[in-house]
Amino acid sequence: MDDLESLNVAVVTETYPPEINGVANTMRHLVAGLTDHGHRTHLVRPRQGHRDPATRCTASETETLVPSLPIPGYRGLRFGLPVASRLTRLWREIQPDIAYIATEGPLGHAALKAAQTLGIPAVTGFHTQFDQYSRHYGLGLLKRRIGRMLTQFHNRSDATLVPTAELLERLSAQGYRNLHLFGRGVDTRLFNPERRSAALRAHWGCAPDAPVVLYVGRLAAEKNLDLALRTFEAIAAQEPSARFVLVGDGPGLERLRHDHPQYLFVGPKVGVDLAEHYASGDLFLFPSLTETFGNVVPEAMASGLAVVAFDYAAAHAYLRPWHNGVTVPSDDPDAFVATALKLITARDRLLALGREARVTAADLDWDQVIRGVEKQLQNVIRRRRESEGRRETVVAATQ
Repeated sequence: MDDLESLNVAVVTETYPPEINGVANTMRHLVAGLTDHGHRTHLVRPRQGHRDPATRCTASETETLVPSLPIPGYRGLRFGLPVASRLTRLWREIQPDIAYIATEGPLGHAALKAAQTLGIPAVTGFHTQFDQYSRHYGLGLLKRRIGRMLTQFHNRSDATLVPTAELLERLSAQGYRNLHLFGRGVDTRLFNPERRSAALRAHWGCAPDAPVVLYVGRLAAEKNLDLALRTFEAIAAQEPSARFVLVGDGPGLERLRHDHPQYLFVGPKVGVDLAEHYASGDLFLFPSLTETFGNVVPEAMASGLAVVAFDYAAAHAYLRPWHNGVTVPSDDPDAFVATALKLITARDRLLALGREARVTAADLDWDQVIRGVEKQLQNVIRRRRESEGRRETVVAATQ
């Protein structure tokens, strides 16, 4: 099979822009990147509301919407219903070469079933650690069961793509098979220190030399936001002029606004608006312990921010402690607070870390990431064809 052969790829995801989260962002880059490389894509996703028409229709990029329901307790997100029969009919008609299934919800399970019914190679993506989320939503007793279900789901596919070597090693030890890397990139033209805005900082009520501490992400229990709040309280006690800006939406927004009216909850941001918010900060806090990757880390780095995060996922992959950011052990929240406090009072070091973070981010090119995925998809198709060829040879030999 020629490595440059054009593919017809079905992409199945429970979340996609305009929804705002890391999986949606990654899927947007995957679909756009495959299309730019000359492949055809057919996106299958849940309808995001009654006024959500399928609009991505070109010669190389089409879309099917499926019925959906809201995720309980998680405002703004929906899950697709298990429409295996519909997908079987659809894929029998459009005949994809391979399916990429990004999420493990009802729609993902239906897609994997449809692919297996039709003999279509299927690759799954490990994008969300649902077993880690369980304890934050009263389902801690089900963590092991959820973990087993995830393993079984992914092991039914031809391959599972994961974002970091660290996670690949951990999942392999847990019994996951056929694991391969699907890294992440960052748009360094969009996320850029030059987007720093004095007007935006003034709107936040900041003096020119006042430090701005930034958080970008879902405002939800699994993001460990209590540690971010505790960290900023320590910073504010030492730097009274500091401001805390939290960008994002989620089920915890109203409670946080009520309990902390002194902080700036600016809501979700996208595009240039989001990039300006990043670049106008000084220190980026990322306290989450449940990330599969954490796209906001390279976005902050590309924006020239010093990042404080726990030593795993994207932070482990890209941050070199005290060179282009700082990581701390995942079991040491006190070190997280102390590190942020040390940085906010050392302006020169803060700026130096931000400059080096930008240099690191410059090498995280989405085009190279997509080429890696492209190769993985082609390898899966090749292995499936070779396996089927051997099976046909054995059958012929026994007749």
